[in-house]
Amino acid sequence: MNVPLHKNARTTPAIRREWQAQPAARTDAEWAEHYTLNRHTVAKWRKRESVADASHRPHRVQTTLNEAQETRVLALRETLLLPLDDWLAVPREFIDTEVSRSGLSRCLRRHGVPSLKALRAREAADHPPKHKTFKEYEPGFVHVDVKSLPQMPDEEQRPYLFAAIDRATRWVYVEIRPDQSAASAQAFLQRLVDQAAFRIHKVLTDHGKPDPRQDRALQRAHRRGAR
Repeated sequence: MNVPLHKNARTTPAIRREWQAQPAARTDAEWAEHYTLNRHTVAKWRKRESVADASHRPHRVQTTLNEAQETRVLALRETLLLPLDDWLAVPREFIDTEVSRSGLSRCLRRHGVPSLKALRAREAADHPPKHKTFKEYEPGFVHVDVKSLPQMPDEEQRPYLFAAIDRATRWVYVEIRPDQSAASAQAFLQRLVDQAAFRIHKVLTDHGKPDPRQDRALQRAHRRGAR
């Protein structure tokens, strides 16, 4: 029988079985002295019925993200299409400052999110590229995407994720808005312009072409003192 053992185990299944078979008259301390072990190790195996090492994996994986935060993380992953190390900074800045890289990776695997390569292939199939690559743009040409999020039990309505990414620098700005109204879009654009370290001169929507109404909103935002 193949009994799983920890790589640093100092006892064998035969020794453990011997301890379990012996009467309690011989103390743990005596067995420990005989085998040059800690008596707590002997006591542990004498109380068990199995001679195999138990799993060292935690019974509960710790995570700092709640259900609503996880849905936003997943939406950001599919929207921004950035490598994990680049994308990690986004959830940390806009969702949870304590989230770890390994925690995000586990979240993606748990929800069956495809690899970045598969996500990009799916995006290319759904929306064939009609524009230049990121590196061929000057800073200030920003792609804005709006995605609806699932409604949580403590929410009165479905929220919306507003995400903007600059095509040259890949700088990202994100907000969760209660709706996708014109007022919400204009407020998002205003804060987007305020936060950017460069002048935003064009906004590309998920419709595939710049929206003149957004250009006018940008002009108004710049006139209000944006960079």
